[in-house]
Amino acid sequence: MRYTRREFLTTTAAALGSSMLPFGTALAAGAEGPDKAARYRRYDVATPEGQKMLVSYARGIEAMLKLPPEHPLNWFRNAFTHFLDCPHGNWWFYVWHRGYVGYFERAIRRLSNDPNFAMPFWDWTRHPEIPSGMFDGVLTPVDGAYSPYTGNLAKFTSFIKPSLEKYWNSLSAAQRTQLQSRGYSSFDQVWNDVTGYSVAQKTGISGNQAFAVTCAARYLSRSNPKLDEKTTYDVSPHIIDSGLAPTLFYDPSISNSFASSKTATHLVQPDGSTQFSILEGFPHNKVHNYIGGVGPIDPGPYGNMTNFLSPVDPIFYLHHSNMDRLWYLWTKKQFLAGLPILPTGSDSNTFLNEPFLFYVDGDGGFVGPSKAGDYVSTTAFDYDYGPGYGSEQPARPKLQASAERFGSIKGAVAANAASVTLPAALVKRHLADALPAPLIAEVTFDRPDGLALAREFDVLVNAPADVGHVDASSPYYAGTIAFFGSTMPNMAMSHSATFAVPLRKSLQAFSTAEGASTRLNIRLVPSGPQPADPVPVKAVSITSGG
Repeated sequence: MRYTRREFLTTTAAALGSSMLPFGTALAAGAEGPDKAARYRRYDVATPEGQKMLVSYARGIEAMLKLPPEHPLNWFRNAFTHFLDCPHGNWWFYVWHRGYVGYFERAIRRLSNDPNFAMPFWDWTRHPEIPSGMFDGVLTPVDGAYSPYTGNLAKFTSFIKPSLEKYWNSLSAAQRTQLQSRGYSSFDQVWNDVTGYSVAQKTGISGNQAFAVTCAARYLSRSNPKLDEKTTYDVSPHIIDSGLAPTLFYDPSISNSFASSKTATHLVQPDGSTQFSILEGFPHNKVHNYIGGVGPIDPGPYGNMTNFLSPVDPIFYLHHSNMDRLWYLWTKKQFLAGLPILPTGSDSNTFLNEPFLFYVDGDGGFVGPSKAGDYVSTTAFDYDYGPGYGSEQPARPKLQASAERFGSIKGAVAANAASVTLPAALVKRHLADALPAPLIAEVTFDRPDGLALAREFDVLVNAPADVGHVDASSPYYAGTIAFFGSTMPNMAMSHSATFAVPLRKSLQAFSTAEGASTRLNIRLVPSGPQPADPVPVKAVSITSGG
């Protein structure tokens, strides 16, 4: 979706008034006219165009691996930009990763000598398995080319730690201030989170380790490339359509918000007020975890994709290209419907002016201070997207009048579970409504801490008390919610979070509903085959989304 200043101001002003006008400049930057095409197009990796891009991608990775560790574009040094600065669980998640992937794309373009390179996307909704080409050579982190650096922790430490510490000592006062808000006031704290060492526990915790040895960097293989049933559900059309349904970029009710929670800074990691939006909490987090091996191997250490050094796995960028594509599609639908595409009112300046201080440009230099507003449009890197799941869907209808909506219904919590009573009319509308997720459960709970390593949890609805494990086809299964990465002991993270869970119409609780009301009993159990105690639920509410 390309925007000119005239198109944006005309459409948005009609919908929102003058309070949204400052966004016109940011979104129109680089677009000279209504027919100006993007210079680069990102294609589905399964297409011939996407496959062609993998050849250049591999050449670029090979070049980055050969750069000295002091070089900002060394493969591993580049991943530490993500480790030190990435936001998760807040409303800067999309815009920060757009900048990160955009500059990386430029680096591959230069280092591969392919001036037309554009990062392909992995459309896991249509293709719920790792693309076959991503098992070739350096496109998989278990390739022998990584062994000199990641063969074991001693090799990784001797290769990267001295240059990383030198970089730490060169940081500006503004960068140090940001890292302190993230929880890092010394380099030792950073390195302890790389190795998984907990000062409080006085031990290494395998599930907290950000480093993965070569042979364990990715668990899926050419002979076993498919996502499991629960991950496939978390990337299914029902979940993606539900995640695209909100008509506000941010809303205090996470069920009606496209982005995750509003925070004071993008450095705030998941804390007690974190609310994960549908797309971040489901497809983003779960795909990361499954590729890293939370499913087949527990407890860790896990593969590279389940912690903040996840860009060491080349599939990271295809995964995030698809997440960025979903934001692109959501923005396009909002724009066509004359609805806001970014935070509104007093939130607009807060969002747009957030400083990003750690990016490295495509030539290997430091970008210097930039702001979130520099990356809200794809024109910042002059690209658009080829077809993928959701790109052919029509614009959504506008929200129903408030009098026609049920709002939020809070549940009562007792004995590690929550109970919510829904009026029969709401259930009937849920079953009849053509929208993907008119009913969404907002579930709040504490992630286990310390040596407890569970990070994925199945949501069960009206399951019998003796049912502690289900598969994705169970009539009680409402999806698997996942934390991306573990609670890192040195980073300023706590454990309570809220997830927006779209309730599918096929749940047995709905198919057997009768009478004046329907009671939903909601429990959380650690996902996986191992027996485990239920996770105490702190709060549940049911929202009529749309």
